[in-house]
Amino acid sequence: MTEAELIAGCQRAESKAQKLLYERFASQMYGVCLRYLKAEMDAEEALLNGFMKIYQNIGKFENKGSFEGWVRRIMVNEALAFLRKKEPLHLAIEDGGTMQVASQTGADHDLAEGELMQLLYTLPAGYRTVFNLYAIEGYSHKEIAEMLSITEGTSKSQLSKARVMLQRRLSGQSVMAD
Repeated sequence: MTEAELIAGCQRAESKAQKLLYERFASQMYGVCLRYLKAEMDAEEALLNGFMKIYQNIGKFENKGSFEGWVRRIMVNEALAFLRKKEPLHLAIEDGGTMQVASQTGADHDLAEGELMQLLYTLPAGYRTVFNLYAIEGYSHKEIAEMLSITEGTSKSQLSKARVMLQRRLSGQSVMAD
């Protein structure tokens, strides 16, 4: 079934088309949800809620962009909504805190996807969310600011702090936030 046929079938609420849509995107979109939500059960719940929104709103898809991109955006928004309910993001706090490290060594690392995920999970929720949206999902700081109701400056600051923490953890330095 082509993507256009799949979309048309879902718009007609055909269960076969809905099942095929789920099978086509579930694995990949589960990974998207899991990047934002540490717990597998939470990622599964966000995934299911996301598919419900897709089925309910598929009539609003206008073929102006990639269908996969539209699906991904719904999943990211659903994961963010779930995250907001579960744990406060503390994104708007700009306290000028500093990061201290035990040593000043640099290192290059090749990480497996699982290792990268574990490293991302060590970031505070706000840093992790902005890092995922910018570095992995490809959103601009302007888009991130709109999605999270923060300023572009806060988005840039959170990304910068996340990168510093990740780089320092990769090089084996202890990281402490003041």
